[in-house]
Amino acid sequence: MRRTVLKGMVALAAVAAALGTTAITAVAQDALERAREAGYIRVGFANEAPYGFATPAGELTGESPEVAKAVLERIGISEVDGVLTEFGSLIPGLKAGRFDIIAAGMFITPERCQQVQFSEPSYGIGQAFLVQEGNPQDIQDYATVAENSDLKLAVMAGAVEANYAEMAGIPQDQLVILPDQSSLVSAVKAGRANAAALTALSIERMAENNEGVEATEPFGEVAGESVKGHGGFAFRPEDQALYEAFNEELKKFIGTEEHIQLVEQFGFGEAYLPNKTTEELCAGE
Repeated sequence: MRRTVLKGMVALAAVAAALGTTAITAVAQDALERAREAGYIRVGFANEAPYGFATPAGELTGESPEVAKAVLERIGISEVDGVLTEFGSLIPGLKAGRFDIIAAGMFITPERCQQVQFSEPSYGIGQAFLVQEGNPQDIQDYATVAENSDLKLAVMAGAVEANYAEMAGIPQDQLVILPDQSSLVSAVKAGRANAAALTALSIERMAENNEGVEATEPFGEVAGESVKGHGGFAFRPEDQALYEAFNEELKKFIGTEEHIQLVEQFGFGEAYLPNKTTEELCAGE
């Protein structure tokens, strides 16, 4: 990889000498051509199974990275390098140029659409809670927490669950804001939080992999509104060529037999196919 980067630097120096700073800027801004020439692209992920995570061997996998790999291969980019980032820092990291795509199953929301450019969604999913084994407080959903001021709900920094808690009327002093899945599990097991909120598949995976906790039944509404979230891939707005090439192939791929077979290993399938467009999601519909 280092040789690839050095070659790129030499090429850029030659362009600068021949054509000046303007040409260099244009080349530097073309993320698609840069990735095609280098043969790889960097993607940000947050180690949230099953959406995007690293295996014990250090391999980047999960629903979002695997779909990204399949689509990127189709547009001439054969390798993907993962950049592990706390979820709440993914959008700042993208904007700062630490990576060129967010492949973390990030929900498409109107607020996020103001900051980044989203592909069409690759899945749609509801919510669930992680609770102590036996669910001693009989916590079912956000309303349960809102109705009992003694309960604490753990949510992940930068994730949509804090917004859902606000919709349900849960005050800030009942929230425990944490950086990642492992800290959510630890908080519930230790009693620092009575429940932790995430998407249903994440909660199911966390319950399966940890003793002393269990998942509530999934639910799809908060305060009478649908909270079926749709996740997609995020790009910098200026990387239009990369976004358009990726999104065109993604739309062809989602829902195909190859796509379903690829994501079933992570618990996804036909039941989790999206039923909204990015335009609708960005408009809050």
